[in-house]
Formats: sequence, C-alpha cells, structure tokens
Amino acid sequence: MSFIPKSIEKAIEEFSKLPGIGPKSAERLTFYLLKKPSEDVERFGDTIKKLKEGIKYCEICKNLATENICGICSNDNRDKSVLCIVEDSLDLIALEKTGAFKGVYHVLHGLISPVEGIGPDELTIAELVERLKKSEVKEIIIALNPSMEGEATAAYLMKYIKPMDIKITRIARGIPIGGDLEYADSQTLKKAMEGRMEY
Repeated sequence: MSFIPKSIEKAIEEFSKLPGIGPKSAERLTFYLLKKPSEDVERFGDTIKKLKEGIKYCEICKNLATENICGICSNDNRDKSVLCIVEDSLDLIALEKTGAFKGVYHVLHGLISPVEGIGPDELTIAELVERLKKSEVKEIIIALNPSMEGEATAAYLMKYIKPMDIKITRIARGIPIGGDLEYADSQTLKKAMEGRMEY
C-alpha cells in the first residue's frame, strides 16, 4: 500500500492485531485518531504505553492487581468460604458487575486446549490446589465457559478438588454453549450464579 504513508499503514497493522478488529475496523480506528487533536492522540498513546506499569498478579487469586493482594482478597466482607473459578479477569469483572457474588475468586488465565498447546501447567491450577489445601473453602463454583475447553478444564479440576471433600457447583446454563461469560449481560450472569448446580 505505497499510496498510504508508512505511519498510517503501521497503525492499521497494529490495530488489526487486536481481537475482534478486522482490517476495515483497523482503518476506521486509525483514521478516527488522525482526525482527533494531537493532545488527545498523545494522551491515548501515553495511556497505552503505561498500561502494564505497576500491574501484577494477586498472590492469592491470581487476578490483576496493583498490590500484592487484590481488593477482593483483602476485603474482610467477602465470604472466603465460597470460591469461584474463572478463566480470566474479564470473566471476574463480568461476574462482579452483577453484584450477585460475595465470595472470592481464582483466575486460571486460560483453559486447557491441546490444539493451542495449552496444558494444565500453563494455567494457575497448581496454585489453586495449594490454596485449597490451606484455606477454609467450603464451596467451589466452577464458572468456566460452556465450551469443549471449558468442560475439559472443569473435568481436570474435578480430579483434584473431589478428594478434598469440598462442595462443587457450577453456574447454571443461562450461558449458551460456546458462549463467553464476558459477553453475557449482567442479568443472565446473575441468574446463572443463583441457579448453580452441584457437580
């Protein structure tokens, strides 16, 4: 595309690497930024540049945090006896927005997917098992996406959790098969949490 300046071409290329952004959307975003005042574009660029600064994983639940222990794990008003296992931080955010869950979380940072080369060792399963050995958890809610990978990961987790004599439930099937928690509306997630079933 020699008729397009290199900087614009590069911006389109970078935007198109984002999930859900195709070439057309990448072009629209790039040209949208070109129309904005320079200070707006600089602020946007600066925000992106600093995005990962000071971000770490909570030592307990593995959620994104700015401190060693996240705000949920350090909150004494949370019910530490109920633990919800989620795939990633986006799912945690989606569940928190419902206001229906008052327990704590564990973030796996993915699902078992042999096709993508993701095995149990790439997830935070070992940390979860260690955490359960030392905690007062009485119920585990498995809130993974109802996909093949989600089911495979849930089955793998069951091998370790079942012998611990902890009640295991899963969120109700208000979430369609193949759907993502992060895209479900708050009401659907709230109902799914309320209607959870024992494994």
